[in-house]
Amino acid sequence: MHQQRMPGIATLLLALVLAAPVRAQEPAVSPVPGEVHTLRLPIAGDGDPAGSEGSVQFIGNATVLIRFQGFSILTDPNFLHKGGHVHLGYGLTAERLTNPALTLEQLPPIDLVVLSHMHGDHFDKLVQERLDRDIPIVSTKEAAEALKRLGFRRTIGLSTWDRLEVLRGEARLRLTAVPGRHGPAGVAWLLPRVMGSVLDFGGQGEGRDYRMYISGDTLVYEDIHAIPFRFPGIDLALLHLGGTRILGVLKVTMDGEDGVRMMQVVRPKKAIPIHYNDYDVFKSPLADFARAVQAAGLERDVIYLDHGETYRFSQSAP
Repeated sequence: MHQQRMPGIATLLLALVLAAPVRAQEPAVSPVPGEVHTLRLPIAGDGDPAGSEGSVQFIGNATVLIRFQGFSILTDPNFLHKGGHVHLGYGLTAERLTNPALTLEQLPPIDLVVLSHMHGDHFDKLVQERLDRDIPIVSTKEAAEALKRLGFRRTIGLSTWDRLEVLRGEARLRLTAVPGRHGPAGVAWLLPRVMGSVLDFGGQGEGRDYRMYISGDTLVYEDIHAIPFRFPGIDLALLHLGGTRILGVLKVTMDGEDGVRMMQVVRPKKAIPIHYNDYDVFKSPLADFARAVQAAGLERDVIYLDHGETYRFSQSAP
């Protein structure tokens, strides 16, 4: 952890956490479906909306570029370079230890940004200054309001189980906000609300051609069990790991063993670990996850990507 700027702030924050009440959480399974929002995109002059191959490129931290059926989706944009610092709140900062595989300027045209929550290592100052104000961004309601105050004009705020329908001609993407909690119950109220996401590409009605789950910065807790109940048959999971610890004590993201537990709960066909070695607050290296994967006999279900590498996938079998 980078040295505190305010003497005693760590002690004060720890005291607040230990005395924190448990904030009521949204129910795991809402009795009625959430709100539905619609985003219509202009039909592109090129690309192959009906293409059967998709890709996930790992840029670094929680930032990936997803391309499938004519859609280009960027997650948790963090393009700060090695040695840069982000603010985590309460006077705490974290130092970046890696470089992103791409710069903002090297990205292709982006149709949608999926932001799990508003934290400096997921939407940094460089992105706040340089990202096109008209790119649609979907996130929590809390983050969407913060983005509006920064001048972003096309924000969509979702609560748990709300859905965004993204349409481009005949191409279709359904994004549903699913449970996520940035730390133990007694700590979460001090941190930004987090949105996990399920992305269903294509298909008719409630069907789909490919289903992807993005965990966001969460731990494995009771509400997570509702995800496979509502969304069985997940093709690919992107897991935010790292075992992030605030003040060196409080775990607020999954470590290696938690990542395996998440796989056992949501049961994806394949999983890609991300968000594990980019900041000095990450205390659980990728090797922890690899050991837990091997112990659980899940090696065939995991794809390991270095920064800049791409995983290619095909449409799910009917």
